[in-house]
Amino acid sequence: MKRRDFMTVLGGATALQGFRTLAQVPARRPIIGSIVAGSSAATEQRRSGFPQGMKELGYFEGRDYVIEGRYGDGDVTRLAALVEELVRLKPQVILTGTTVAAREIERTAKTIPIVGVSLTDPVGFGLAASLAAPGGQVTGILIISDSFAGKQVGLALEVVPGARTIGMLVNAGNQSSLVHRRNVESAVGASIKFVPGDVHKPGDIDRAFEAFAREHVDLLLVPPDGLFVSESPRIVTLAAAARLPALYPYRELVEAGGLMSYGVDLRESWRRAATFVDKILKGAKPGDLPIEQPTNELVINKKAAQTLELTIPPAVLRRADQIIG
Repeated sequence: MKRRDFMTVLGGATALQGFRTLAQVPARRPIIGSIVAGSSAATEQRRSGFPQGMKELGYFEGRDYVIEGRYGDGDVTRLAALVEELVRLKPQVILTGTTVAAREIERTAKTIPIVGVSLTDPVGFGLAASLAAPGGQVTGILIISDSFAGKQVGLALEVVPGARTIGMLVNAGNQSSLVHRRNVESAVGASIKFVPGDVHKPGDIDRAFEAFAREHVDLLLVPPDGLFVSESPRIVTLAAAARLPALYPYRELVEAGGLMSYGVDLRESWRRAATFVDKILKGAKPGDLPIEQPTNELVINKKAAQTLELTIPPAVLRRADQIIG
């Protein structure tokens, strides 16, 4: 074969290979929407679990998919407008860190699959027929199980065994927070006084702590909630100033100086969410994907305990997933 003929054949083969390579690249990268109730900064660490999970499955952000994120900055009243904005982009799937947003997406767009990273009572809120067979457009991972409130109260009382009054921050505008309040009230029982600190906006947090002081609250529970995540530095500071032992829902608040946390490892939940997205992008229906139970972790800040002059029982220390300080 002459060199010119060889180069022509080689060039044609290269062009054909290039054509095949281009044909394998999707004309439009999937858009994955993401909407959380907290701020971008406050949720950055946990959300980083999602691209990690996608990478483990062979997807690279920017090359194989695009993320469009929206943030409520702790104000659930903003979620409806953010959902409408996100839906107009026509994403292939939407990740959400709040049940309120999941309900809003379902109301606004009947066909977009929803993966909830931290769902509260999806059956009770009508988002799923059951955990095993959701049946609709919502699947994902729970943020609390039915036994969570009882375990949270029991743990708090192990650390502060003489507590007679328990306070709890409550986001009055978030139905998920109200569900947790009812569960905690039930777990506390009649022998201990329960003092809710209702919060409608960030400015109400200071007034809630004033109410806790008036009622001589012995320990404080902070529920999973986007508003409290966004305001976590102030909450930790107020609890420390009041010398009030507090049990938080997430490790970030303990890393910021809080006493202890018991709740979901949300970074792991965001990483797990990638498996749902992978299946949906490959054609699975969200209603056929069972909703998963959360994995809880206990994190304790020994330095904060010493400042509060609290002795953490050895049995509690042994159960801790991580001890700081």
